[in-house]
Amino acid sequence: MVSQDTVPEGLRASDEDRENVIGLLRDGSVDGRLSHETFMHRLDEAMRARRLGELAPLISDLIPPPTVPGGWLGRTVGWCSAAGRRAQLAWRAPRLSPLVLPREDRAFVIGRSPSCDFWIRDGTVSWRHAELRRCAAGWLLTDLASTNGTRVNGWRVDEASAVKPGDWVAFGRARFRIMAE
Repeated sequence: MVSQDTVPEGLRASDEDRENVIGLLRDGSVDGRLSHETFMHRLDEAMRARRLGELAPLISDLIPPPTVPGGWLGRTVGWCSAAGRRAQLAWRAPRLSPLVLPREDRAFVIGRSPSCDFWIRDGTVSWRHAELRRCAAGWLLTDLASTNGTRVNGWRVDEASAVKPGDWVAFGRARFRIMAE
């Protein structure tokens, strides 16, 4: 669920995030909380959004603010409840294996072949799947015409895509978190 209060501006919006927002917009339109014109405008904006920060304002008036009983007891119960939800989400979140950015200034091939610089033993990964290369601005990840594709933060890589520590990448179904050495 996308919420304006909890969204880091720079994160890329995934297809799933976009579909969740479109579902909330559709429900708001069906319930009569959005006019047809507003629904169509926001639907267009949701389809063009590239960052999570662009999606949150589209549904901000459709999500009711949480009601917390007044006084210190209500605030304490609300805080504990929210902490419990955050802990549950963190516990259920998938743990991604690290992909540590190398120190050398050369291209690194990622794939299922044992001769690759980063060897992934997964049937959904192509023999020579992707290439990671350092450039002046940082690191670029390029798909090498793989069968099951390469993704960076949920976005399919069709041309060289910049990656940095904290990003998650997927080669087929194998997922990793980019880490600095």
